[in-house]
Amino acid sequence: MPKVGMQPIRRQQLIEATLTAVDQVGMADASIALIARLAGVSNGIISHYFKDKNGLIAATMRYLMNALIDNVTERRQALSDESPRAHLQVIVEGNFDASQVSGPAMKTWLAFWAASMHQPSLHRLQRINDHRLYSNLCCQFRRVLPLAEARNAARGLAALIDGLWLRGALSGDAFDTEQAQRICYEYMDLQLAKQVS
Repeated sequence: MPKVGMQPIRRQQLIEATLTAVDQVGMADASIALIARLAGVSNGIISHYFKDKNGLIAATMRYLMNALIDNVTERRQALSDESPRAHLQVIVEGNFDASQVSGPAMKTWLAFWAASMHQPSLHRLQRINDHRLYSNLCCQFRRVLPLAEARNAARGLAALIDGLWLRGALSGDAFDTEQAQRICYEYMDLQLAKQVS
């Protein structure tokens, strides 16, 4: 019988081992056996907590998505400026936070995006993540722009965030967070300058 309180500890160990395994060998070769070995547990523990590898991958992606949400929320709570620009800026910063641009996180996100095209449960998570980013951006642009323009600006900034992140992930170099943020801020400022007085 497992010790009381071990479930969250074991789940976190397995999620961290999954990030490491995907970083080392990719999603396809990140076997249950490898993940269990990296976590220092038996293969059966994965089945016990996550049912199968897909369940573990989904939990790992929820972990990364929650880290993203937490990063944006913490930055938002620290704001002294309530302007739309300040709120957009923290969304950009959260998306380029170290938790999202580390090697293991980037490789896991890339593998997740590819897998989400073929696995309904992962596709659902991807749609939730996409919608969250778009709606948060649109909400802030809508504070100063007409609805159609706010929607276009939000789509553009979401595409810019994803595109810069993707190019950085595929470059093989360390992610240049400052450059990515600067490009996003320039786009934001161009869109916000369209506001109707």
